[in-house]
Amino acid sequence: MTTRAATARATDNGGRPVPRRLLAAATRLFAERGYDRTSVQDIVEAAGVTKGALYHYFGSKDDLLHEVYGRVLRLQQERLDGFAGADAPVERRLRAAAADVVVTTLENLDDTKIFFRSMHHLGPEKCKQVRAERRRYHERFRALVEEGQRTGVFSSATPADLVVDYHFGSVHHLGSWYRPDGALAPQQVADHLADLLMRALRP
Repeated sequence: MTTRAATARATDNGGRPVPRRLLAAATRLFAERGYDRTSVQDIVEAAGVTKGALYHYFGSKDDLLHEVYGRVLRLQQERLDGFAGADAPVERRLRAAAADVVVTTLENLDDTKIFFRSMHHLGPEKCKQVRAERRRYHERFRALVEEGQRTGVFSSATPADLVVDYHFGSVHHLGSWYRPDGALAPQQVADHLADLLMRALRP
């Protein structure tokens, strides 16, 4: 089979797209071995594809690392935009957004843990892009806090930036303690942390 034919075959026999297989293999190997101890050859062997197929969909190993986190961040941004733009009181919109970022982080915990552990391996341009995407997310979240403070629904005693840092500090710490087989399900953790945030904002 030619390289062109191999790379053009976008799914395996089970109908799973090759990019998804590559991302799944990379995520598992990065989690088990670490990014720097995982080679391109390891990834393609685990995914059952050729190097040509990998380079057809991803230009490099750090493109895979970038996409591991990027797909989570895109999901979270899309969901936050939905909550923020909903026709509902600001306190309901903020609480929904605050809980959602916890749930989506926990449901993709390997992805987020891998990324924050290995982000320094990304090139300058990719790091800049990720920081810009994360900043957009945080700014949209902060805008909800500011809306509530401006309208008197939330206390303005604490600057909105610190409120956002408080919540996302908890989110970023999840990977250090949360266990899927532990006492709390993702939604329960999300409800607790969202409630803490809302109590901190009471006027």
